[in-house]
Amino acid sequence: MRRPVHIDALIGALAALFGAAGAALAGQGPAAWLAAAALGAALGLYREHPTVAAGVAVAATAALVPSGDMTLAPALLVCANAFAAGRWLGWSASTATAVALLAAMLCAAIVARDVDNSVVPAFLLVGTAWIAGRAIRERDLVALRLVERAEELEREREAFATLSVRYERARIASELHDIVAHAISVMVVQAGAGQRIAAVDPQLTSETFDAIAGAARQAEQDMTQLVALLSDEEAIGHAPDLALVEELVARAAGTGLDVTLRLEGSREGLPASAVQTVYRVVRESLTNALRYASGAPVHVLVRGGAASIEVEVVNDAAADAEALAGHGTGNGLRGLRERVGASGGRLEAGPRESGGWRVAARIPCSVAVAVEDGG
Repeated sequence: MRRPVHIDALIGALAALFGAAGAALAGQGPAAWLAAAALGAALGLYREHPTVAAGVAVAATAALVPSGDMTLAPALLVCANAFAAGRWLGWSASTATAVALLAAMLCAAIVARDVDNSVVPAFLLVGTAWIAGRAIRERDLVALRLVERAEELEREREAFATLSVRYERARIASELHDIVAHAISVMVVQAGAGQRIAAVDPQLTSETFDAIAGAARQAEQDMTQLVALLSDEEAIGHAPDLALVEELVARAAGTGLDVTLRLEGSREGLPASAVQTVYRVVRESLTNALRYASGAPVHVLVRGGAASIEVEVVNDAAADAEALAGHGTGNGLRGLRERVGASGGRLEAGPRESGGWRVAARIPCSVAVAVEDGG
């Protein structure tokens, strides 16, 4: 807390009175009274005007030199000014002030012919007072830096919290997109097919509605699981494996999508996080194929390995451009790129030269962390 200015003025006035009274009691003349009073008054100026205060103190101490050896009161005020200089001035200015005060005291001792008895006490008193002032100044500077660092950390914490909320919202939005887009795509395609065959083949119509109901139930199940994970941090599902991908492809085939799956390489010991990313790549790719290239064959390849899992989903061009269900927004692939990138992998997606679309991803089974060598 900042000290009021009138307190500093009171300190300066009392110190000036102390110096003048001490000089008077020691039998010194009016010039010494005024110099001692100025030496005391300088103590009230250091907080607001440290350079001016140091100049006044040095000048007042120099004015006491002709009177000879300093008496107790002026000597104590010189030490107090050395302390104040160390406390309120920078390194160079405070050092110069302390040296000037010490030199004035030694000159006064020389005038009084009492150098032998004055040198050591002068060095000890002025030096100790100055060092004490510097120590307090350094402590205050460290405390100020700590306060500033604490405020900076608080701002960083708030920024990190805001960023975390934004990340969680984006993650939840991506999860919802995956679930809802896949289910709606299946239902839209199947509903369109059901309308065309309703009057021709009642059996296929029934199967179409079964597919729509299955997609809705699966979406409801996925939504329930997502809500459970969001509401309960302890809710942990079963560790996923490539059987999830097989089940996903089987469900897609059951909706009428011409899709084939080929699994290669290792299937055991694959990290759950990598498998979950593979599952999402395949799901988003099948959803896009169903929405934008309905009726075109889709080929899914998943190759497991010790270092990474590779997945490729390729669909041929739609037989009829009118089969496209609509124009994509790009949100699905953009979210998929972010998800694969977050796992340390890479994703490629784009049209094929022969027609159709290709999505390929490489998901590492472990993420390397760089460690700096402290030696």
